[in-house]
Amino acid sequence: MVVRFLFDFISPYSYVAWHRVQVIAARHGRTVEPVPVLFAGFLRAHGTKGPAEVPAKRAYVFKDAARSARLAGVSFGLPPEHPFNPLLALRVAGEPMDEEARRALITALFHAVWGGGGPGVTDPATVAAIASGVGLDGAALIAAAGGEPAKTRLRAATDAAIAAGVFGVPTMLVDGELFWGNDSLDHVERFLAGEDPA
Repeated sequence: MVVRFLFDFISPYSYVAWHRVQVIAARHGRTVEPVPVLFAGFLRAHGTKGPAEVPAKRAYVFKDAARSARLAGVSFGLPPEHPFNPLLALRVAGEPMDEEARRALITALFHAVWGGGGPGVTDPATVAAIASGVGLDGAALIAAAGGEPAKTRLRAATDAAIAAGVFGVPTMLVDGELFWGNDSLDHVERFLAGEDPA
């Protein structure tokens, strides 16, 4: 009864989908399992470029993400820099913790990147403050994120996703079926309702 949500903070579509997928899952009695993964790992594995590496696509993606956020009723603004290194935030989000706290942390980290005027998530002190702001021990999470277990956990999640055929973020894995992108969430809803034409 789980919708696995694979995401990277570097992706504006992951940000929009994070808000939408939880509503859709709840409507069908499902819970969302967030899985931090490294988008750059997918690009390397599949020999492809990210949208930020293609100037015309980069401009389009930011506009399209802003439009998608507006439709979803989610605030949106560009991060302080893009592309940026999301490793710290991904490792922090993957640390063992209560699932309700993890959802709050992921929401806050996403907002710091894409919510409009946020500080981003590349600075350890900033990420620690964000974690502390949702009731977690920010300093302890930053320390843990630098350790080998956190690095191994993120690498293993990324490798497992690649082995499962995942090539981009966000990806939703539902009962063995893969759905890619914020715009596939309507298909997720139909799948959960037993109305998937495929």
